[in-house]
Amino acid sequence: MDALILPFIDYLKFEKRYSEHTIRSYRDDLAAFFEYLSQYSGELKLEEISSALIRSWLADLKNKQLSSRSINRKISTLKSFFRYQLKEGNLEQTPMNKIISPKISKRLPVYIEQKDMETLFSYVEFPDNWKGQTDRLLLEIFYNTGMRLSELIGIKESQIDFGNNAIKVLGKGNKERIIPISGDMMGSIRHYIKTKKQALEPISHDCLLVNDKGKKLYPKYVYLCVKQYLSAVTTVQQKSPHVLRHSFATHLTNSGAELNSIKELLGHASLAATQVYTHNTIEKLKDVYKKAHPKA
Repeated sequence: MDALILPFIDYLKFEKRYSEHTIRSYRDDLAAFFEYLSQYSGELKLEEISSALIRSWLADLKNKQLSSRSINRKISTLKSFFRYQLKEGNLEQTPMNKIISPKISKRLPVYIEQKDMETLFSYVEFPDNWKGQTDRLLLEIFYNTGMRLSELIGIKESQIDFGNNAIKVLGKGNKERIIPISGDMMGSIRHYIKTKKQALEPISHDCLLVNDKGKKLYPKYVYLCVKQYLSAVTTVQQKSPHVLRHSFATHLTNSGAELNSIKELLGHASLAATQVYTHNTIEKLKDVYKKAHPKA
């Protein structure tokens, strides 16, 4: 099946412009699926893969205690794979038409309270060195823009619009969006760039955020940085860059920001992905009601 899988992976990489992480997930899902088929049904032609075989694999995953959310992701992978085979003329119909995704319970996004974010930037001390400057700025950018981890790591100085106080972000699928930032945030970026030129050796690339050796930040560094500093101000279990993205969106929603505007700032493809933040607002209202109303 490599002859069918590899062109599909290239399609995701070069045409859809998916991230390395997403492509790896697709590849792993397909490898697991075809390994299952080879074990239980032997070598099959593409057109011999039926809905019944796919259901059998999904049932096997369920028996192995895989969550509905993970199973749905694998179903999504197979749908994309067979849709691509239809597009290429390798199939006349997809076996996924009869596959129904399991229902999953809605999970509210985890976020950091606004007062805790204020504590982080007002009272937590950052080391007076290059690492401390970089750590503070990356946390500020996360919270002020709602960027994804991959987007933040990839920001180039050339993407900073100093005249209009904005950052051009290259998001999923190579889609560009513009995120406005405050004058204070722009001042922090200007100071960082100026200090970088003075403190570090000449750098050959254009990345905004770099370590003390002038190299582009890697994901694990950013993840550990966020976890370290959030641990100083909150007890929530999840302490990741994506939690800061959730915090950005939730605090905007709680302050009355228009949902469509938040969608554009986050770079969501549809409004449905953004609407989950309204649930956080409703939960907050319920909490206020319970604490304040005499009949609650």
